[in-house]
Amino acid sequence: MPVVETPGVFKGIPVGQAMRRQVVRLPRTANVAQGIRMMIRYKVNAVLLTDNGIPLGVVSKTDLLAAYYAEFPTETALGHVMGSQPIACFPDDLVEDALEIMEAAGVHRLYITGANREEVIGIVSYADIVGLLYRYCRACERGTAQKRVKLSGIDPSARLTVKEVMTREVWANRANDQLFTVIEALSSHHMGAILIQDETQSPAGVISKTDLIMAYHRGVSPQAQAREIMSTPVQSVSAEALLSTAIQQMLIRDVQRLFVHRDASSPHLFTGVLALSDAARFRSGSCRACTAGRIMLR
Repeated sequence: MPVVETPGVFKGIPVGQAMRRQVVRLPRTANVAQGIRMMIRYKVNAVLLTDNGIPLGVVSKTDLLAAYYAEFPTETALGHVMGSQPIACFPDDLVEDALEIMEAAGVHRLYITGANREEVIGIVSYADIVGLLYRYCRACERGTAQKRVKLSGIDPSARLTVKEVMTREVWANRANDQLFTVIEALSSHHMGAILIQDETQSPAGVISKTDLIMAYHRGVSPQAQAREIMSTPVQSVSAEALLSTAIQQMLIRDVQRLFVHRDASSPHLFTGVLALSDAARFRSGSCRACTAGRIMLR
């Protein structure tokens, strides 16, 4: 009996093609301030902690927010706020398998080890996977470039739009809310950033985990108002925009999410959020060619 197989763009691709070899690490005795500086300098969301060179654990921005919320001094050793042990895979493991591990474990990165499990040789995150995804989709003969679509006979309606992939909930805090409240919202909804609204409930800015750990490093009290550290303007995209266009926008602007507005006529009415992790989990950066146009029988 024939088995229908619907391969994704990542089918057969090893993690080694997406991983970064630069791994940001610090000894467990380094303090919170050092950890924040390393995250900001290298634009990473976590630091690998070591003990005599051996991987010991991971401190993420989420762990640092917990320390900020608890009002730990920035001189606190990172070993005291470490959240978990590193989850690892091998460079020849498949990207599809790596994504499943990340989703099941609720993590945004995997460390890559060689034959010696104590030797970390790289790291792969959702951002790395989406970058690889985008490169493959751009080169694909069924890709979204108008010329390729026309020549291949692909129906333009097969192209994915932002609204098909985005997360539909939009959570917000007020500009006069304390940072304590913002941290609570980020934690309870498992978000990397939250919309900040003014007194009229209009978008005023965004506060990300990066904004919060920078405030922590500068000594801003968690009792301060959200307006004091929020970033502006709000980076957004139309729900009708092509997914490939939105991914390109995030990669170029070096942001991990875009707020989604309904259409061009209502740029301040947000109906969802598109994160790099959404695109990675959807396994497509441009169209349905990977799931509908490349069905195989065996």
